[in-house]
Amino acid sequence: MQKHILLIGLVFMMASTLQVNAQKAQDAKQDSTYRKYFVGSTLLLLGNFDKTNNPGYVQLNVGYRITPKDVVQFRFKRSIYAWPLGIPFGPSFDAPGLNYPGHARILAPQIGYQRFWWKGVYTSVYALNAFEKYMDENNKKIGNGYTLYLDTYLGYQFKFFKDRFFFEPAIGISYWPVRTNVPASFKAVEQKWPNYFIQPGLDFGFKF
Repeated sequence: MQKHILLIGLVFMMASTLQVNAQKAQDAKQDSTYRKYFVGSTLLLLGNFDKTNNPGYVQLNVGYRITPKDVVQFRFKRSIYAWPLGIPFGPSFDAPGLNYPGHARILAPQIGYQRFWWKGVYTSVYALNAFEKYMDENNKKIGNGYTLYLDTYLGYQFKFFKDRFFFEPAIGISYWPVRTNVPASFKAVEQKWPNYFIQPGLDFGFKF
């Protein structure tokens, strides 16, 4: 008799557990955080309207939510830059005589991790591999190079339209511990600036 009671109790416990798990799964589906994937880009694309040094900037973000708080993300970037790395925003940026004697074109795959701590507050880290082509003032190729950028951000995610869309303003710092095959004429311009850069993050995207 006791064995039957124990067996019946065990069955009820298992049924209750399954019901709770099923309810949690249902709640997760109803929860906006159940949308595990997203695609997006950045408002920094507006820099392409600059007529002085048009960066020809392209950025595509693709992400996957491991949990509601943990996200892995792949980004692809392409750009052109004629200003030395490390030069801060301000009077020196794009100032005559401070830019490269030419420009660099980069293709850069990037992988990162994003962690949400409280509501929309998050931190993120990224490793960006920039494969560079250096061009002189006559638009002639003078070399290929590689730079590894390590980026960290602190930001906040704003959600819109039932968490379908988001906008993530942030402040970040980019540091490059590895930089190879920079032409001597470019390196001479870079030497006066540090190997880090404080920058904004203005990502946006669509969740599905």
